[in-house]
Amino acid sequence: MALTGAGATPAIAAPGESMSGGPMTAVIVRTDSGAALSRAEAYVRRAGGTVDRELSLISGFAGQVPAGAVASLRQSPGVAEVTADGTVRMKADTWLDTGGANSTVATVKRGAGGKKANTVALTGAGVGVALIDSGVAPVAGLNQPGKVINGPDLSFESQTPGLADTDTYGHGTHMAGIIAGSDPASGFEGIAPGANLISLKVAAADGAADVSQVIAAIDWVVEHRNDAGLNIRVLNLSFGTDSTQSEVLDPLSFAVETAWKKGIVVVVAVGNDGPTASRVTMPAANPYVIAVGAADTNGTETLGDDTVATFSTRGNATRHADVLAAGRSVVSLRDPGSYIDVNYPAARVSDQFFRGSGTSQATAVVSGTVALLLQNSPKLSPDQVKNLLMESADPLGTDPIAAGAGEIDISSAVTLSTPKKGTQSFPAATGLGSLEASRGTSHVVDATTGTVLTGEKDIFGTPWNPATWTKGAAKSTQWTGGTWNGNVWAGTAYTGSSWTALTWNIAPWTGTNWAGRAWTGSNWTGRAWTAAGWTGRAWTSGSWLGRAWTGRAWT
Repeated sequence: MALTGAGATPAIAAPGESMSGGPMTAVIVRTDSGAALSRAEAYVRRAGGTVDRELSLISGFAGQVPAGAVASLRQSPGVAEVTADGTVRMKADTWLDTGGANSTVATVKRGAGGKKANTVALTGAGVGVALIDSGVAPVAGLNQPGKVINGPDLSFESQTPGLADTDTYGHGTHMAGIIAGSDPASGFEGIAPGANLISLKVAAADGAADVSQVIAAIDWVVEHRNDAGLNIRVLNLSFGTDSTQSEVLDPLSFAVETAWKKGIVVVVAVGNDGPTASRVTMPAANPYVIAVGAADTNGTETLGDDTVATFSTRGNATRHADVLAAGRSVVSLRDPGSYIDVNYPAARVSDQFFRGSGTSQATAVVSGTVALLLQNSPKLSPDQVKNLLMESADPLGTDPIAAGAGEIDISSAVTLSTPKKGTQSFPAATGLGSLEASRGTSHVVDATTGTVLTGEKDIFGTPWNPATWTKGAAKSTQWTGGTWNGNVWAGTAYTGSSWTALTWNIAPWTGTNWAGRAWTGSNWTGRAWTAAGWTGRAWTSGSWLGRAWTGRAWT
């Protein structure tokens, strides 16, 4: 969280006086005037720190400050905010499958009250759920005409023949199955089998994506939410970053808050850092959205043996999970030939199914549930949906921080019909912070030259102007056809497809050949997915670049 506060004037050391102490801390400083900016920069230099780059749009700078000087800096006259600056990691999922009883989606839905008299007929029909992830594969349960509509493929694989739109990683397919899968042949159903999925692929076969891709995808969802045949009412984000930037400044936080205020229920994973983690991931840190933690249901439908999953991020008294949903050993659709399928065959339940654990899976359960609630009461606002889920939740355990309001109860939420509370009121996000601080400790890298994507620029190297972007995003004008932030990212219209009713045209990209950089154990909360649990194996992207998948057949 941000190290914020402007209070009483501190005793500022005189020139030459030593104010150093402790290790250097990377910070972003925002001031309220040019004069305050000059004073703050001078203070940092006197303390033995450095001013690394100016951030003129927020009247601030990024730099290094001795840890012992941070408290005085944040209390300096005219200093509006001091935010710990740090690169972050995209945590698509820990995929930590620790064994135990399998939880089929049918079991999860019955346990959450989704098959009771007042809910059994609800399927999510007519509701569009946007899934920003690694794409969706055309497997049974997701390959019916019209089930999945592909928005623009914004991943690095969009330029590789045969890989555009489909899922080479496996994560997106698993989430899609939980949310809205439907396969009459096997009897498999997701939480909302009648809902439509709008897939925006941002991650390649190693699971890596730049934050600028995710923000572009959110902007696209907001602008196209009312397109014919879409009716996007829900946005599923089964990942997050460990941004140390304030949710008020963070651009990813601003993007989801904008979607929320445009009428889209945004459902986000809190992360998989466990009971000692005091910060949820970004953008779950945004107080408006629905932050989801994971419950361990022990594979049963009864609440009595449920606990908060050991991997679910606890958070703190200010921000933690709003609700919990089943997230351990959830069985969903397998993506044959994908990264996780090839590398972790022990997680296969059958030729069609695969299991995994994480707050990602719990988030997908909640997104499907929201689709059911919106089918039942289409006029509910995002704030009303959130309050319904929280008011009707079943309390779990003795730690209200880790468990939030408790486990979702679909039947009780439908019975309530309308919540007691209607409108949330929190400080509005500005989005004027650093894109680099929202990026990750592992960056994408040019596969040819080794150049690392850093700084305030997107994947095309275009400068990031937060003041301009926030205005466009708020007005739903950031996308112009297939152009975003001054570059062509996608085609300009839908076309037919062999397995979806509509697919957004692919546009050729020029410029840097970005690919996923190597992921190491220090950059992830977990490592590799096995039936027994995490191993120490590092994830690397070297053999999983897009070109390695060209021509690879589904197995």
